[in-house]
Amino acid sequence: MRYPIELEHGKDGAVAISFPDVPEAHTWGDTQEEALEHACDALLSAISIYFDHRKRVPYPSSPKRGQLTVELPASAWAKVLLHNEMVEAGVRPAELARRIGVKKAEVTRILDPEHATKINTIDRALRAVGKHLELSVS
Repeated sequence: MRYPIELEHGKDGAVAISFPDVPEAHTWGDTQEEALEHACDALLSAISIYFDHRKRVPYPSSPKRGQLTVELPASAWAKVLLHNEMVEAGVRPAELARRIGVKKAEVTRILDPEHATKINTIDRALRAVGKHLELSVS
């Protein structure tokens, strides 16, 4: 759930951040620290575009030695996994709502990467598309 980033330093000290795996995500800041503070929000916004267009979200590639990464929150990562499984299985939000016995508006919230959703709810949705969530600690 860590996406590698590329930094571009401007002559004025500003820093631009882009994500090779998610070209729609980019941000900047007056300093590298400020740009990094905005990076997760930029990534989540770009991921929302993939969700809206029912396109598979690219998984992060392995970072190169010394390359900085931006980590998605665990709940957002679980939603990316759910979304990608739904796209693979051809399950639309209305069908998922039917399968788990909720209104479509609830599935809309479940699939919002910035909305807090209980992990059990995401697991239940994954089970409805034939998968289950596994957690680990490293």
